Amino acid sequence: MKVLVIGGGKVGYYLSKTLLEHGYTPVIIEQDRKLCEHIADDLGITVICGDGSSPDCLESADAASAQSFVTVTGSDETNLVACQMAKKMFGIPKTVARVNNPKNLGVMKALGVDIPVCGTDSIARQLEREVDFAAIRQVMALNQGQAVISEIQLPDNFAFSGASLSQIKLPDECVIISITRRGNLIIPRGKTCLLSGDKILVLVSNEDAHQLRKCLQLDR
Repeated sequence: MKVLVIGGGKVGYYLSKTLLEHGYTPVIIEQDRKLCEHIADDLGITVICGDGSSPDCLESADAASAQSFVTVTGSDETNLVACQMAKKMFGIPKTVARVNNPKNLGVMKALGVDIPVCGTDSIARQLEREVDFAAIRQVMALNQGQAVISEIQLPDNFAFSGASLSQIKLPDECVIISITRRGNLIIPRGKTCLLSGDKILVLVSNEDAHQLRKCLQLDR
């Protein structure tokens, strides 16, 4: 999955490194040429020197092929304009913006940013929960984000359709709370089977969130 990251400072670098480690394809746009060269050499990823709020620059990055767009510059105005452009001009389905001034959170959301995030420490965690999980929607965070309850829509081609929970190896810190099937609620047990099209509620630790996706083979 391609993720376009605007801003190659500490936040952009860390985000891109995290995404790379989890199997995604980050592409960074950064205006500082020396910083571009450093990131490209260190991470071995595509880095474009330019203005991430410029249509021509986004075009050169083939923005239309990205599934997610993240802008983490120090300017809220730049981040907002870039997100609006990414969605309206290039059709990128998910946009995330760093919000430097907490007063701008509501404005960002009202003007079309899918996920405005205030506070650099929480951006990577927010990305892991929201940006790359098309089939997974966070319902509630518990104990300051140490665990989450998430809703997962199992795809039509679910790899384990018909298998019982006891046959599917899930992460240690993960519990399936409920299954909704054709409008009916099921409280699962070990012998309960999962089927394509089921909607499940899952309690999982933050550390095991990525592993859960892999265990259910939702990235195929």
